[in-house]
Amino acid sequence: MAEYDNDLLDSFPRGNHLVMCYPGGSSRRFNVEPNHAAMIAAGRLAEDAICEALRKASEMQPQRTPITLGQKKAWEKLATEFGNALCPLQHASARDLAEAGVKAMQAEADKLMSHPAVVDAGEKFMLTCELTKEKKWQLKQQYLKSATS
Repeated sequence: MAEYDNDLLDSFPRGNHLVMCYPGGSSRRFNVEPNHAAMIAAGRLAEDAICEALRKASEMQPQRTPITLGQKKAWEKLATEFGNALCPLQHASARDLAEAGVKAMQAEADKLMSHPAVVDAGEKFMLTCELTKEKKWQLKQQYLKSATS
């Protein structure tokens, strides 16, 4: 066997896998649930934007609002004095952080949706979802009808 065996090192075990290639490297996720592949891929593509949104959402902020002009000046002086070393006096809630992450994913998705192939795939996905929901609703109605008969 050669020191670098392409077949050995690049082979995949049985299952569904998500591979992303980018300049300077690649990322592999093994045994991915097929229904989650799009979400995982979107999350990986939006990772930097999500981190930035979470960082911004968790920045220091006064605990109570509104504040007086004197409090605002004192706050700004405190922020200037401490600079980057200023630790948060109040953290954003988990809900705020999650919303910031979702907004960042939506922004990244909006950028991706500018490509015609992505738009087409998205429309097909949404159509499939609607057809599935419609089918589930019909099956539920049939079941309820047969249960009451």
